[in-house]
Amino acid sequence: MKKIIISFKLALLLSAFIYASPSWSLELIQNTDARKHVSLNGEWHIIPDIYENGFYNHRYEEKENGYYKNAKIQHPSDLIEYDFSASPTIQVPGDWNSQSERMFFYEGTVWYHKDFSLNKKKSKHYILHFGAVNYEAVVYVNGKKVGRHEGGFTSFQFDVSSLLVQGDNFVVVKVDNRRERDQIPTVNTDWWNYGGITRPVKLLELNAEYVADYAFQLDQENENQISGWVEVASKIKTNYGSVEISVPELGILKTIQLNSNTRANFNFTAKPERWSPENPKLYQVVINYKGSQIEDKVGFRTVSVKDQNILLNGKALFLRGISIHEEAPTREGRAWSEDDARTTLTWAKELGCNFVRLAHYPHNETMLKMADELGLLVWSEIPVYWTVQFEKQSVFSKAEKQLSEMISRDKNRAAIILWSVANETPNHETRFTFLEKLVSRARELDSSRLITAALDTQTSKDGLKVIDDPFASIVDVIGINSYCGWYGGTPESCADLRWHSPYNKPVIMSEFGGGALYGKHGKAIERWTEEYQAAVYKHNITMIENMPFVKGTTPWILKDFRSPRRPLPEIQDYWNRKGLVSEKGERKLAWKELHEFYEKKKPGK
Repeated sequence: MKKIIISFKLALLLSAFIYASPSWSLELIQNTDARKHVSLNGEWHIIPDIYENGFYNHRYEEKENGYYKNAKIQHPSDLIEYDFSASPTIQVPGDWNSQSERMFFYEGTVWYHKDFSLNKKKSKHYILHFGAVNYEAVVYVNGKKVGRHEGGFTSFQFDVSSLLVQGDNFVVVKVDNRRERDQIPTVNTDWWNYGGITRPVKLLELNAEYVADYAFQLDQENENQISGWVEVASKIKTNYGSVEISVPELGILKTIQLNSNTRANFNFTAKPERWSPENPKLYQVVINYKGSQIEDKVGFRTVSVKDQNILLNGKALFLRGISIHEEAPTREGRAWSEDDARTTLTWAKELGCNFVRLAHYPHNETMLKMADELGLLVWSEIPVYWTVQFEKQSVFSKAEKQLSEMISRDKNRAAIILWSVANETPNHETRFTFLEKLVSRARELDSSRLITAALDTQTSKDGLKVIDDPFASIVDVIGINSYCGWYGGTPESCADLRWHSPYNKPVIMSEFGGGALYGKHGKAIERWTEEYQAAVYKHNITMIENMPFVKGTTPWILKDFRSPRRPLPEIQDYWNRKGLVSEKGERKLAWKELHEFYEKKKPGK
């Protein structure tokens, strides 16, 4: 099969064409928080179903009267072996592992059920939107299947207009978080497989004709222009009309005619303040279409590379970062709320960061909006992690879909400067082709950002480590993971370690660090003590300061996080202890080492 490689330079030249052409479908509606909706968050009834008796009969055929029917006894002789109304409840958004001690390790199917009342309007259009469900969701409304979604960290939605009725309705979701070899991610990871409806659920109430999607950005070729597009959904096949676009603070108010593909492309002359970590300026943008109005807050900035430098708004910068898992900062379980995002990202700011790596999957939309607000640059990635089945086209399709869903949802967030397509994948030709195709797809969807991946296949010889993964030639920014002093060598040995990069590209040290139990103290040579972890940071920082091509770091990791790979009693207890803060938010000694380094790397220091 002929390889299609779109160079980053060519992608930049084609940016206007790409942003004026359909790149993704109307499967995802942009900015659902700004739409009129009914929240379906709160208590849902659940039935764990490890044998999937509510879905399959004894011949392993899909039932016609499964749990999704939400059947009720009508006659004393009726045989119904489930009852949602008498079953336990769980909070949505949320995961079942942290809400039920009995389900701490549970992996499999859980049925979710919620009743809701609706004042249905004939003139309206109803979309059932899920922020994320881990991993597979089969959705039913009033006993009818509406669709299926695979992938635990991206949004999805279904048109349920024809299934809803005036008054009482119910929704049932079959949620399955079993790990399988052909999934993205695959069976073996180093984070907790939180199952459930982990992000908000909304029933959107839209007009028959509505704004479905839009993109705003500072033009990459002319920084005095704002370019983009608006796309509408309409049941009317002709005369789509026009949309009104305004950015009041910039004095922009334009009416743009929709074309036959329900698109309106625009290009406005303007001189907005550049968004940056020092000045996270956001502008209100307003789109009016046939009586409905959508508002968003958008920042305008450029990002590019020149030789070994990363340029934000044309100026070189050092990315003072930290890696973050989607763990709640002050409780156990998945993070999802505005409070979770503000607390976590405020910790990053207090550490001295201007950058965060949201590992190892797309985080919730609130985190990206909060990063926009607080002024934190973002590395966002999909969970192509370790040993996925690179040889299978079906697996590539799953990865490509998650990449497309991530970019589609978050394309208007100024904070995101890097799309990552992989983490610590093995170096072989099949994997190279798989990832190369993902990079091409990412550039096709969004030419305004940089592409990266975290690599860990470096050659060591005579005290020199060489970045020799050929995939480094494809990305714009090279990420390297290295755990000197933890998985090899002593902390002191790291300071003298020398690196070589044959690529004239910027490098981010995307992972380094070591584990420590908060409150455990001893000598710097004693594992699991805060002193040992601090020594790992101290000597790795010395190593990094001798690597001139390194233009940023995201050490592993801000906060201790749940992992089934970490069972050591009284030390780990199923927590990965590499956090700079404990699971309770207590700061370890290594925090000080990184904070002092970042203070020195701030502009003007």
